[in-house]
Amino acid sequence: MNIMFSTPFNKAIKILETIENHQHQAYFVGGCVRDYLLQRPIGDIDIATSAKPEALQEMFHSIIPVGIEHGTVIVRYDKESYEVTTFRVDGTYTDQRHPDGVTYINNIDKDLERRDFTINALAMDINGNIIDLFNGQQDLTNGIIRTVGNGKERFKEDPLRIIRALRFSSQLGFTIDQVTIDHMVQVKKDIESLAIERITNEFTKFFASKYVGHGLHYLFETKIYKHLPVFKDHEQLIYKLPTTIEPLSSFGEVIAVFHLLDPSISVVNWVKSWKCSNKLKNEAQLIVHNIDRFKSEGLSRWLIYQLPTSLFTSFQRIIHLFYPEENITVEKMKRIKQLLPIQSRKELAINGNDIIRFYPDYSKGPWMKLLLNEIEKQVVTGGVPNNYQAIKEWIKWNPPEIN
Repeated sequence: MNIMFSTPFNKAIKILETIENHQHQAYFVGGCVRDYLLQRPIGDIDIATSAKPEALQEMFHSIIPVGIEHGTVIVRYDKESYEVTTFRVDGTYTDQRHPDGVTYINNIDKDLERRDFTINALAMDINGNIIDLFNGQQDLTNGIIRTVGNGKERFKEDPLRIIRALRFSSQLGFTIDQVTIDHMVQVKKDIESLAIERITNEFTKFFASKYVGHGLHYLFETKIYKHLPVFKDHEQLIYKLPTTIEPLSSFGEVIAVFHLLDPSISVVNWVKSWKCSNKLKNEAQLIVHNIDRFKSEGLSRWLIYQLPTSLFTSFQRIIHLFYPEENITVEKMKRIKQLLPIQSRKELAINGNDIIRFYPDYSKGPWMKLLLNEIEKQVVTGGVPNNYQAIKEWIKWNPPEIN
């Protein structure tokens, strides 16, 4: 097998060549090998090596010691980043994330043994030869997610692996091995000890995946939701979600969907409980606000104007979920937007300075913003042309209420 021309391995091969030229072993490992064998798009390329971090720092000009205490450095090469980790065996996991200590070793066998699932415990050398000690290729062929060794131990080391099993079932459409499920259930309470940000990151990928309905099946079966923020206090909520749901591209969409399923749980509550960014909060609020607007006024010009183009696909997806009879497409929304008289307030033929000139005897105040908001809406909805004189005339007949 020749992987020289398999992008993105073709760039990364130079890393392996450099390490091997210094008399060390080096392999591609983990998810990149799995996805290569599945002919899926390859994300980050991880490399495992017998070279210790200090030796790597001498081999490469640009090194970021991101996790050097655990044997991991980032090698910057040809404008790309590669995570390179020294073969190791792990000590105990007091913090249930990182081992308390690591022991460097000279061959890859024990290194692969410490990995989470057989489909991730694969390595590939510079010539494309696969090292597979745990029948990972067979599990890829059969579509099985199975832990390496004792699942209970793997999940105890890092309970996030429980959620990763769900995520892989959602991404790949694979079946989770029954013994692995049993071990997930036995250890699932330990999820509550994890940093929420790590859980949110995994569930963002879970809900964005092609086989999310498949993943939901396992979420229901294992009842892992009983140990997740919000869901543990509203256990029936997860069952309101149809398993035919389309992938949701961001966690903002996920929050919007669950808020619409149960409006008594506010968007802010979701955001705080799952420790999301303000960007995701704003996204969820915009989607919810415009879904509510849709209920009262349909796909109006004002709705299209208010909704950022970047959220058109999210809006369409969620409308289809809650109102499947509505034939709303992103193309239709874009056509409406193109025909709007203005695309933003900056394009209004009138501004705050004009308002001050019209009312020189009045102090500035909230009334100005309210008036501009109303003018903006009138222009967008066709109530008044975007013309200085026309707007001035409209204001004359619709004077602001000034206290």
